[in-house]
Amino acid sequence: MKRTNWLIFLLFLFVFFISCSPISKNLRDLADRSPAFEEILKNPEAYEGKTVIWGGEIIETLTQKDNTTLIEVLQKPLNWLKEPKETNESGGRFLALVEKFLDPHFYRKGREITVAGKIIGVKKRPLGELEYSYPLLLSEEIYLWRIYWYHYPPPYKDYYFPEYPWGDYAYQSEWRYAYIQR
Repeated sequence: MKRTNWLIFLLFLFVFFISCSPISKNLRDLADRSPAFEEILKNPEAYEGKTVIWGGEIIETLTQKDNTTLIEVLQKPLNWLKEPKETNESGGRFLALVEKFLDPHFYRKGREITVAGKIIGVKKRPLGELEYSYPLLLSEEIYLWRIYWYHYPPPYKDYYFPEYPWGDYAYQSEWRYAYIQR
């Protein structure tokens, strides 16, 4: 009896973790996992029409006259949830074309996204003094990851200001907020 309960529990966990991805199962099944981002970056024309799932950190969001949005993304590797990893590694940059208006306030620089869609070509744009060839991805699904806030107390005790008679209130009011994204 214990063994069947254990198997049911493991099956439940498996189903729960499979369903945690923000990208739909249809697109995950269609996505081509074989070429690495770096390979596609070298020759994006060869991979036109392929469905991929990429993610990373937003560099810039441009709203266009035809009510579409172009998002420039610094690519980062994805974890098992399809969330960009907290790393300084990147294969390069890509552009995600979304066929609707997305507010640049929410899709601002530094936010992390995951995009699923088809490669539709290359777009050349200036990057400093270099003309950079961006793989252009037509977004079918896009997921904006939430910002995580962590609350840390100060790492030191301030000896110049003694404690208040009602306790350690001065130190609680001076807690610092660390901005960390996942």
